[in-house]
Amino acid sequence: MPTTLITNIASLVTNDPSQGDGTPLGLLANAAVVLDGDTIAWVGPAAKAPAADETYDAKNRAVIPGFVDSHSHLVFAGDRTQEFNARMSGRAYSAGGIRTTVAATRAATDAELEANLTHYLAEALRQGTTTFETKSGYGLNTEDEARALRIAAAHTEEVTFLGAHIVSPDYADDPAAYVDLVTGEMLEACAPHARWIDVFCEKGAFDGDQARAILTAGKAKGLHPRIHANQLSYGPGVQLAVELDAASADHCTHLTDADVDALAQGNTVATLLPGAEFSTRAEWPNARRLLDAGATVALSTDCNPGSSFTSSVPFCIALAVRDMGMTPDEAIWSATAGGAAALRRTDVGFVREGARADLALLDAPSHVHLAYRPGVPLVSEVWRQGARVA
Repeated sequence: MPTTLITNIASLVTNDPSQGDGTPLGLLANAAVVLDGDTIAWVGPAAKAPAADETYDAKNRAVIPGFVDSHSHLVFAGDRTQEFNARMSGRAYSAGGIRTTVAATRAATDAELEANLTHYLAEALRQGTTTFETKSGYGLNTEDEARALRIAAAHTEEVTFLGAHIVSPDYADDPAAYVDLVTGEMLEACAPHARWIDVFCEKGAFDGDQARAILTAGKAKGLHPRIHANQLSYGPGVQLAVELDAASADHCTHLTDADVDALAQGNTVATLLPGAEFSTRAEWPNARRLLDAGATVALSTDCNPGSSFTSSVPFCIALAVRDMGMTPDEAIWSATAGGAAALRRTDVGFVREGARADLALLDAPSHVHLAYRPGVPLVSEVWRQGARVA
């Protein structure tokens, strides 16, 4: 492939502190980037840019790394419009609504599930998401969990086995037997198609002992843990995540001081999902508390048909700045480099030599406009693996 020089960049977020202003964002003004195939070959001031086979004019727009959405649930059928309408009319959110999606997903064909998945992936790509994780969790039997993962694995390398989303309706009277299924036959069928294993550790889903058994079994099969932790109430999820070296503890809404300290001292990323709080009118996670303690924070969409039906990382950035105590700089870092950390990736979420050539061009002079102009479609172009795709 020819090399491409993208120049006339008003403001470039690199997430490389050795660049530009020396902050965590590594901001460069009047910048340029050289792409060599699917890799970034050079980054620096436009006046010092080397020659390339082709030149692309960014027209004085801001450029950021492609968003890294490290938490989504995109293999599903149907929607839960009626549930959302009822909730907005006063009914409280609980995990039980997942059963509605399970029934629709089981009834769908492979082609229908894949069409739905690719629709939402394309929607996310247009909004600047170039790396995405997605989970199973709406099959809750061996056959449907395995096919969900096979479908997802055709579209992303970041695939998570979430057979432990809730206790399957088929085992409502025997949760222990369902845990045995998840850690036995279901895990055997699903592990070859996934990189990660996840569990919803919450009242109404799985307790700490069950979550430990599920994640430990997954680790023995080569799957690395992540966990839905402390979303609806205080619980053992965060402490378990740090103990098992989970890549991320996701939601992190109800935290004790000990939970915050554990996240700050461990390698587990606190992934915050403000779309869920927005869509359930729940208490916001306190990002400021986590950041001030030294924890690594990621921002993701939690795109799913029940509690957070948005694929827009820019929307989540605006919510995080407005309602979770984050600065615009912290929010953009968390939605790019933070998401990469939650997936234990160093090749995405950055604009630096050797990184994957994933970029989003904004119809604005600065990344701050993502929070400053909420709801406005500012992502005007997307480059993924060195190709302009949106």
